[in-house]
Amino acid sequence: MRLINRILTLADAVSAPRSVSAHCDLPCGVYDPAQARLEAQSVKACQEKYAGSDDPDFKVRAVLIKEERSEMVKHHLWVLWTDYFKPEHLAAHPDLHDLVWKATKTAGEAKKTNDPAVGQRLIDEIDAIAEIFWATKK
Repeated sequence: MRLINRILTLADAVSAPRSVSAHCDLPCGVYDPAQARLEAQSVKACQEKYAGSDDPDFKVRAVLIKEERSEMVKHHLWVLWTDYFKPEHLAAHPDLHDLVWKATKTAGEAKKTNDPAVGQRLIDEIDAIAEIFWATKK
């Protein structure tokens, strides 16, 4: 009987409604634009390796990896945009929306080209977002 009561008490504790207030999925400290930047660096490296190779099989692999990493860049940027940044961040940094939009568009463009200049532009755009991100952490 005691075991049943303990199980029911535990079940009640787990299912009891709670009120939690946070502007992100977890308490701050889990978001970092470095994730997007790392993937963007991989995009650019794949573009450079593609340009430097004459092996058609290698080029196919480089394109596949580049496209995958470009999607990861978009994912990490959207997580920052939707889960981290708050209305007051946008108010303080009115260019933030445009920066995130441009960077996600550039990540999409990087999927369609093997031009390392596009990869570098993506890195630069992420760096601009990171600058704002770290300013919000002060």
